[in-house]
Amino acid sequence: MSAPGFLLRLRALTRKETRQLLRDRSNLFVGLLLPVVLILLFGYGLSFDVKDARIAVVMQNNSQAAREAAMGLTGSTYLSPVWMHDMHEAEAGMMGGEIDAILRVPHDFLRQLALGEARVQLILNGVDSTTANAIEGYVTGALSVPLEKRAERMGGTQAAAGSVVIVQRSWFNEPGESTWFLVPGLLVLILTLIGAFLTSLLVAREWERGTLEAIFVTPVRPLELVLAKLAPYMVIGTIDLVMCLLAARWLFEVPMRGSLPIIIAVSLLYLLVSLSLGLLISALARNQFAASQIALLVSFMPALMLSGFVFDLRNVPSVIRAISQLLPATHFMGLIKTLFMAGDYWPDILRSSLILSLYAAVLITFTCRALRKTMD
Repeated sequence: MSAPGFLLRLRALTRKETRQLLRDRSNLFVGLLLPVVLILLFGYGLSFDVKDARIAVVMQNNSQAAREAAMGLTGSTYLSPVWMHDMHEAEAGMMGGEIDAILRVPHDFLRQLALGEARVQLILNGVDSTTANAIEGYVTGALSVPLEKRAERMGGTQAAAGSVVIVQRSWFNEPGESTWFLVPGLLVLILTLIGAFLTSLLVAREWERGTLEAIFVTPVRPLELVLAKLAPYMVIGTIDLVMCLLAARWLFEVPMRGSLPIIIAVSLLYLLVSLSLGLLISALARNQFAASQIALLVSFMPALMLSGFVFDLRNVPSVIRAISQLLPATHFMGLIKTLFMAGDYWPDILRSSLILSLYAAVLITFTCRALRKTMD
């Protein structure tokens, strides 16, 4: 094999591959824009830092020493204290996801402090064990600052001025198991991947094989076609859902404090949304490869990084947070974690179910319109 012939063939093949890549816009899009999107999402969207954690402060003792101890929370950039009147109000905020922790200063705080050791209660939202552990450390450090200043004013050691012991108790995730936090999120990712990715190939495959022309000459309507394509994959998704629930309960021993029928119902509703999204992509793309890539970009990847699966969305920039609220996976992620860990919190169930129902209706409507234009 001569060197001139090899170089000639290599140049010809390189020119052909380059022209083919430039003609295939889907490949060009994935090759050039996907790295940019991933860099922006990972660079600005991912954050494991806890900032402005909302701490409900219930002052059952209004002495100056108690106020000084609680005011230590205001000096931390990681904590955002919210002063509440009683434990009932604070517990309602915790159940609604508005509060990350509750700090209760008891009635006998001053008497205990005079005896040398006062106790305050810290109740943590343990759904995210990593965030809960970080908040506990921040609160402990914030409360130690006023005690040190009190000791300096009294001209002695901190022991002479008394000390504060935090009695910590975690809600929703008592043992602090990260598996309890991750497994409900994996359910969201699996339903997203199975739903959007598989149905994204349905109509595109028929376009490539030329079988849709036979359907166009029949009196079938777009809605009938959409429902017929969704039905088999709803069955497959239901089987996947059952396997996920069995694994969560018996393999990972994740508690299901919410009603099982409600968990199944909202999961099937989200599955319908995911399937409808994939079918719409398939109807618009008309190419299996392009449809599969688009499905990964607009469904699975955002569900992985922007739904709250990995990190708390309150710690990301406001632009990223606003984008995340446009994703159906974000609403289902928060709902399914609440159902698993906290129980049936009806305001969240009704709100998220309504949002998912609107998504399903809009996606099915647009899919029907896309097919109607083709069939007409």
